[in-house]
Amino acid sequence: MDSRKQKILKRTRKHARIRSRVKGTTERPRLSVFVSNRYMYAQIIDDEMMKTLVAANSKEIKTGTMLQKAQEVGRLIAKKAKEHKLDKVVFDRGGFLYSGKVKAIAEAAREGGLIF
Repeated sequence: MDSRKQKILKRTRKHARIRSRVKGTTERPRLSVFVSNRYMYAQIIDDEMMKTLVAANSKEIKTGTMLQKAQEVGRLIAKKAKEHKLDKVVFDRGGFLYSGKVKAIAEAAREGGLIF
């Protein structure tokens, strides 16, 4: 197995462990983060209804470094959540380490008013 597949498999296993403990409810939905090499995605999901309530991604943002784009995604998801009257969420880092872009998204979302 090549190293790329192995890396994806390891992240998938970590994410499964995290998801066994993290559940999004109607009162407190899940803020899920995914980071690829080119883009970052964040969505707020109600696991009970199996629906994505709000989504944001870095494809909408044209300028800045990857870290600046991550912060903007965090601000964007917080703004959209406030429009849908959501303020408390559960953070799901998706098997990624809580550093760099994932941390930037989380901190910007907190600054935008989300509580987690």
